Amino acid sequence: MIISRSKHRSSVEVCADCGASDPSWASINRGLLLCAECCSVHRSMGRHISHVKSLRQGSWPPSLLAMVQALTAQNVNSIWEHSLLDTSAPKHLRKKPQPKDPLHPVKSEFILAKHLRLAYVLRARRDEPPSELGRQLHSAVRSSSLDTAMRLLAQGADPNYYNQEKGSTCLHVACRAGQPAQAELLVAWGADPTARDCSGATPAECARQGGHTELADRLTELVYEATDRLIYFLTGERPDHAAGRHYIVPRAHDTHEMTDVAKAARGKLQLLPNHLFEELVMDIYDEIDRRETEAIWQTSATGLERSGVVFLPVNPALSAPRNQGRQKLARLSTAEMATLLRDVLVDATRRQHIATLQPRGRE
Repeated sequence: MIISRSKHRSSVEVCADCGASDPSWASINRGLLLCAECCSVHRSMGRHISHVKSLRQGSWPPSLLAMVQALTAQNVNSIWEHSLLDTSAPKHLRKKPQPKDPLHPVKSEFILAKHLRLAYVLRARRDEPPSELGRQLHSAVRSSSLDTAMRLLAQGADPNYYNQEKGSTCLHVACRAGQPAQAELLVAWGADPTARDCSGATPAECARQGGHTELADRLTELVYEATDRLIYFLTGERPDHAAGRHYIVPRAHDTHEMTDVAKAARGKLQLLPNHLFEELVMDIYDEIDRRETEAIWQTSATGLERSGVVFLPVNPALSAPRNQGRQKLARLSTAEMATLLRDVLVDATRRQHIATLQPRGRE
């Protein structure tokens, strides 16, 4: 089920970065509401830093919306601004932008320090290994305390932490405990919804075993989130996962309608190993997200903040060739992108069919 965010607004919402009233955007993985000006800086950092989504246009899965609302209610902004709240610190080190301050350099420099450099987050103790943060996260997600989970993630906890003693990941724990908001938060931070616990169960299967049917259905959607986004962008339709129909593959164009670039891409696609194919799907997902967000941006933003993001920002965690390839996706025309999406969806269906024929545990 998808619902409109505009029907579920609070009268006391303010921008987390400058305090402006009536924010029109949200940062999903940060759990914050943003005004358009501050959001423009978030967009420039890239989805790997801050995944923004319009509050007024588009639709929201109910549990994702509930997660953002819960994080706002639990004041998770205090996690990202921890040192600013320290009254013992010099006043000039605790200064936060005001709504009427200029975007450049005042707001932009603050936002980059806050979200890119994590300058105000309470750091984990130096003697505390990453595995300890993961262990705490594994325990925290069984409850509804999203602020605790967010603090641990902000300090560097691995969302895919696997507890060897318990034989499960954090996402398995959240799903078994029936905590949809925790599950959404973990996936927003990169948790793998296809991971298996020591008994071979996926998070969706753990949720279903615990009687949490809606959560199980949502986890199934998250497994196919990337290809679902591609399908919807191309066709305006959504697969019926409950009926076991996970892909919608539109009719491919005839070869003579394709450009040389598209023909070459089709020829190479099937030769890609699964892990490289998955990377390509995620890169296209990011590009689709950029294009859809850009379309909303250009119809909603005004003045200075209207400057858009014309290609995917560099992600330092990725190789230089991959970053270059991601940015080249912006050069594809609408027709070229549609052809690429069709080819990817056809091959995703083929690979899924092969996977269902193989015993579990094999690639």
